[in-house]
Amino acid sequence: MTDVTGVPVDVLQTLFHSAQGGHEQVVICQDRASGLKAVIALHSTALGPALGGTRFYPYASEAEAVADALNLSRGMSYKNAMAGLDHGGGKAVIIGDPDTIEAGRKTELLLAYGRFVASLGGRYVTACDVGTYVTDMDVVARECRWTTGRSPENGGAGDSSVLTAFGVFQGMRASAQHLWGDPTLRGRKVGVAGVGKVGRHLVEHLLSDGAEVVVTDVREESVRRITDPHPEVAVAVDTDALIRTEGLDIYAPCALGGALNDATVPVLTAKVVCGAANNQLAHPGVEKDLADRSVLYAPDYVVNAGGVIQVADELHGFDFDRCRAKAAKIFDTTLAIFARAKSDGIPPAAAADRIAEQRMAEARRH
Repeated sequence: MTDVTGVPVDVLQTLFHSAQGGHEQVVICQDRASGLKAVIALHSTALGPALGGTRFYPYASEAEAVADALNLSRGMSYKNAMAGLDHGGGKAVIIGDPDTIEAGRKTELLLAYGRFVASLGGRYVTACDVGTYVTDMDVVARECRWTTGRSPENGGAGDSSVLTAFGVFQGMRASAQHLWGDPTLRGRKVGVAGVGKVGRHLVEHLLSDGAEVVVTDVREESVRRITDPHPEVAVAVDTDALIRTEGLDIYAPCALGGALNDATVPVLTAKVVCGAANNQLAHPGVEKDLADRSVLYAPDYVVNAGGVIQVADELHGFDFDRCRAKAAKIFDTTLAIFARAKSDGIPPAAAADRIAEQRMAEARRH
C-alpha cells in the first residue's frame, strides 16, 4: 500500500511513529533525463550540518532504498557524535548498479544528484560510500560545494578508506587490550569478511602487527589482490565458513550491514567482533545475544569513524597527520565504551548509544 505520493505507508510509519524514525528531513530525488533515483535522509543536525556518504547500490525496491537511507543516516548521527565531530547525521542512497551504467550517463546522473544536495543549502554534506568513489565526488562537486572525499588534485583529501581501516585497527587493539590485557594482535587469528576498499587496508595493518589472517569476499579479484602479495593469508569460501573457522579470535565484518543476526551469532567462533561495515546488528536485541555468548562487540559506528573524521577535516583544509591523530583516539574511545558498559551492566552497543545521545542532547540545550 502507498500514500498519495507513492511512498510505502510503512516508511511513513517508520518516520513518524517508530524508534528508528525521528529524522528531521527525508528528500526523494528523481531526474528523469539522467535516470537518477535517490533518497537523502537527514537524521539530526543538532551538532551541525549532517555529514554522511552516498551509497550507490542496486536495491531490490524503492522501499528498501528508503529504509537503508533511514538506518544509515541514523547511524551517522551516532558515529559523528562519538567521533567528536561538530556534525549531525545524514546519508544518501542512489538506486542502481554503478558498474553497469555507461560513463556519460553516470556523469549526468551524478551531476543531477549534486544539484539535489546543493538545494539543501549546506544542511547535508556528502562523501563516498559503497559504490561511490573519489572520482564520483569530483563530479558531484561540480554542482555542489558541500561535497567532500574529493581527489587531492581537486582540493580534497582523497580515499577515506585508509583512515577508516586505521580506525578499525585501533578498535581491534582496544578490544584486545580489554579482553586479553594486551593491545597487540600478534598471534591472533582474525577473519575479515569483505576485502574491498577498507578491508584490504585493514589486512595490511593486521599482517604488520603479526596477526594470522583469513579473508573472504564475493569478488575473486578482491581476494587475489590480497593473496597474490600475501600468500600466507588463508581464504574461506564464504562468510558462513569464515565465521565458523576454528580458533578464530576476531571477526571483522567489512562488507554490507546486517552481518550479526539470528543465524550468524549462534555459530560465531570469534571472541571479538570488530569491523568496518555499517549497521552490523540486524535488529535490536542482537547486541544482548552477543553479550550472552560472551562475545565482545566493538560498536561499528565507533570503530569505523576514521573515514568520516577525514572527510570532515577536508572541509577545513585537509591535514593527514592531524586526521590520523584524531583517528588514533578511537582506541581510547572504544576502551571508554567497554568501561561504561561494564559499569552500567549493559552491552557495549547500548553504552555507545548512551554516550552519543548524551552529547546530542547537550547540544540541543545550548
